[in-house]
Amino acid sequence: MLGRLNHVAIAVPDLAAATAQYRTMLGAQVTEPQALPEHGVTVVFVIVPNTKIELLEPLGEGSPIAAFLAKNPSGGMHHVCYEVDDILAARDRLKSEGARVLGDGEPKTGAHGKPVLFLHPKDFNGTLIELEQA
Repeated sequence: MLGRLNHVAIAVPDLAAATAQYRTMLGAQVTEPQALPEHGVTVVFVIVPNTKIELLEPLGEGSPIAAFLAKNPSGGMHHVCYEVDDILAARDRLKSEGARVLGDGEPKTGAHGKPVLFLHPKDFNGTLIELEQA
C-alpha cells in the first residue's frame, strides 16, 4: 500500500530562522513559505535528492503545531508522509484494521495540492503519519 516517502516534517518555532539555517548552513534549496490555513500551518520545503523536508510553523492560535511546540519548544520531528495510490482505499483498509484516522476521516488538500489524511500516532509506534495521494 505504501509508496515512496514524500517528506519528513519538522516543527520549528521560527520558520524564517530555520529556513535561513537550511539555506546558508546546509546549502539547501528551499521553497517560499506557503500558508495552509486549513491545516493551521505555514510550510517551507527543503529539497533533497531523494525526498523533501517540510519545515512547519504554527499559523494562528488554534494550530496543532502550537501545541506540539509548547511541549517541544526547540521544535522537532512532527510526522512522516508516505504516498499511496488510492487514499480512500488506504483509509478504508486502515480503518478496517483498527487504525484511527484523525479529523473527520475525509481527505483535505495538502501543501502539494493533493488529498491527505493523518493517522493517529498511538497506532503507529508514536509516529504521526500523513498519507498523500500519489
